[in-house]
Amino acid sequence: MAMTMRLADIAAHAGVSEATVSRVLNGRAGVAPATRQAVLTALDVLGYERPPRLRQQRTGLIGLIVPELTNPIFPAFAQVIENTLALSGYTAVLCAMTPGGIREDDYTELLLERGVSGIIFVNGEHADSRSDRARYLRLIERGLPIVLVNGYREDIEAPFISNDDVTSLEMAVAHLASLGHRRIGLAVGQDRFVPSIRKTEGFRRGMAEHLGVTDVDDLIVNTLFTVEGGQAAAQRLLDLGCTAICCGSDIIAIGAVRGARGRGLRVPEDVSVVGFDDSPLTPYLDPPLTTIRQPVREMGLAVVSTLLEEIGGGRVPRTELLYRPELVVRRSTAPAPARLPVAADASAGRRD
Repeated sequence: MAMTMRLADIAAHAGVSEATVSRVLNGRAGVAPATRQAVLTALDVLGYERPPRLRQQRTGLIGLIVPELTNPIFPAFAQVIENTLALSGYTAVLCAMTPGGIREDDYTELLLERGVSGIIFVNGEHADSRSDRARYLRLIERGLPIVLVNGYREDIEAPFISNDDVTSLEMAVAHLASLGHRRIGLAVGQDRFVPSIRKTEGFRRGMAEHLGVTDVDDLIVNTLFTVEGGQAAAQRLLDLGCTAICCGSDIIAIGAVRGARGRGLRVPEDVSVVGFDDSPLTPYLDPPLTTIRQPVREMGLAVVSTLLEEIGGGRVPRTELLYRPELVVRRSTAPAPARLPVAADASAGRRD
């Protein structure tokens, strides 16, 4: 009777059934993270002692590894994830990599030494199709919950949360084709990275579907995810007579705009540019950037929900959840010009 009354008290305080309370206390799957947390909170408020396996969840640390903080999209992911974790009583330990600095594997070891309850990897080494998956298998084998963001790999048995990069570039090409552009180029990251591979696939599909063009190899430039990389890629694509450029990130797009202007071309009157990410500053660029918006908030919430489900003893599917992007049209795209920009470049770039 005492146990029945205890379950009833907890259930009433948490607003759930006694059966749900029992599942949480016994570490069974099938309970949403928010519901699980409500039950644990009720335990604390009513003064009941948590079962040993649940005591570590009163407070906990979660590792959050991002590739950098100079690209605004990664601080945006970090903010959503950190805030959402805090609402569930967890503290994120943010680890940002820098060129020549601490590597992802080093950060992982540091986080394990601090006794984190799980680790979230945003666009990490897993996104490199040539990287060694063993680093993740070791974490999985030791039972540490992990969630991987973008860069899906079939050979890593873990939950993935990703933006639909293929659809993203199909949308970009469709938008430019609707404006009358027929010569469209792609400036994207190195072809070893899964997001770049998928964006390239989306570009190919979009060109075939909307323009009937299947031979696009010359229109694809792999470059660095930097302003300089975007500028260099734009120079090559403008040489080919492109009137529009799809970019693999907003940072690359900024470089593409710079590259066009360096030739005396106007954006969007002479050349249209589409970015990717919808970073917080894109509406304030000159011109405001048309871009593909990653659903950062929705993806961040899913990441935390998935990780907390694993920490709570549940088991989420070892597969990829794809989130649909959104085309945000601003002023960096316009109808195709009557004259190819390569002609303008030829006269502007001549040195007699």
